[in-house]
This record gives sequence, structure tokens and C-alpha cells, in this order.
Amino acid sequence: MLTVVLISLVLGAVVGFFAGLLGIGGGLIVVPVLVMLLPAFDIVTQQHAMLVAVATSLASIIVTASSSVYEHHRWGNVPWSLAGTIMLGSALGAWLVGYMAHNISGDILQLIFGGAVLLLALRMLGSRSAVGKKALPHNGIIMLISSALGGIASLLGIGGGALFVPVLNYFSVDMRRAIGCAAASGIAIAVFGTLGYVISGWQHYELSQGFIGYIYLPVLCGIVLTSVFTAPIGARLTQRLPVLAMKRVFGVFLLLVSAKMILS
Repeated sequence: MLTVVLISLVLGAVVGFFAGLLGIGGGLIVVPVLVMLLPAFDIVTQQHAMLVAVATSLASIIVTASSSVYEHHRWGNVPWSLAGTIMLGSALGAWLVGYMAHNISGDILQLIFGGAVLLLALRMLGSRSAVGKKALPHNGIIMLISSALGGIASLLGIGGGALFVPVLNYFSVDMRRAIGCAAASGIAIAVFGTLGYVISGWQHYELSQGFIGYIYLPVLCGIVLTSVFTAPIGARLTQRLPVLAMKRVFGVFLLLVSAKMILS
């Protein structure tokens, strides 16, 4: 147990930094690590590893994304009129998928995760401009897109940054503001997605085992304790990096994660 908590503390520090830097919420790092870690220490079976990893990741994103959003807001990188619409749509999609996720095979979840992230990585690496050329659609379309992306993010246990940043950037939203909006969407996705996973996992695990639904509390606490301090550091660094360089870093990061999930 102590080893698992120590690993979680280190994981949280790394997750928090990248969550602040790229607006990703941290699930792209947390989920692959927990899929390997939890069965290795006999905490859960391989069959439930992906579900528990996704649920625990989403719960940790509530704190990580909140810390990141606060810092991005201070720098003026969260346009709240747009972010509010995105958060509303994301919340709806995240809750619906979180509630139904237990019906989906863990292996299928892992392949979906890897495939989706691979496509996003190629999109980011192939981009040659700092901002896309398409106009931002009206609020109704944004709401629909946000619901779909929020549902996918909830299914994969990510905060939404990996999905929302490329999409918003494509619709001519500045990279830094896209990251700020993505971080805000992460809060909505995490809160409502977590609620769904708690309800759907309630009958499978007990509090005495260290679980609330599918959420494993010792790992959650470890991640949260350190990520809350490192997320603002990453958010501040966002202001100093060139936009295209940030897109390249983001793309390479996604490529490595997708390869790991597809091949494992």
C-alpha cells in the first residue's frame, strides 16, 4: 500500500505540471500508469483495471483542473462566455457516459483510448499554424460538440484538453485560450463523470476496501496532494512558450501515450 501511495505522489506532481502547461487534466498520464499499477499490486483484477483507472483519474482531475483554471484565469486565458457553454455541454455528455461505462469491456476502452489519442497526436503534429482558419460556430453547435467530446473524455478518464485544445484551435481560438477553455471543461467533465462512475461502481466495491464506486481513494489522495502544487507552475510556463512549440510538445506527448495504450 505504501509503495502505491508513494508512486501516486510522484504521479500527481507530474500530472499537475502537464495539466497546467497543456490543459489536459492529467488523465492521459494517470490512466496508462494505473492500468499497469493496480493489477500489479493486486488491488483490482485486469478486467476492472481500466474502469478503476478512468474513475480515479476523473476524480483527481476535479482538483487538478480547478488549480489549473485558477492560474489560467489570472492570466486572462479563460474566455468565460465560451468556456461556460463548453462546460455545460461537457457535463451532460460526461455524466451519461460515466453512468453507462460499466457496460463496456475494459480492453475495448483501452483500444478506443489509444486510437483516439493517436488521431489527435497526428493532428497536432501536422499543424503548421498557431491558430486554425475556421470560424467558431454558434453556441448550439458548440454545445453539441462539447457534449460529444465530454462523453468521450469521460469514457477515457481524461480532462478533455487532449480533445478540446485541437478542436478549439481549429476553430481559430488562440492556443493559450484554447488551453484555458479545455482546463475549464475538465472541471465539468470530472465532476459529472466521477458522479456517474461512483453510481455505476457502487455495487462492485466497498468503502472498507478503499473505494467509493470505482474510485480508489489511496491513489486519488496521493495524486491530489502533489498535483495541486505543480499545476500552477505549468500554467505559468504556458505564458512563456511559443505557441507552435507548445503544439509540438503536445503532439509528441499524445503520440507516446497512444502507442503505449494500443500496444499494451
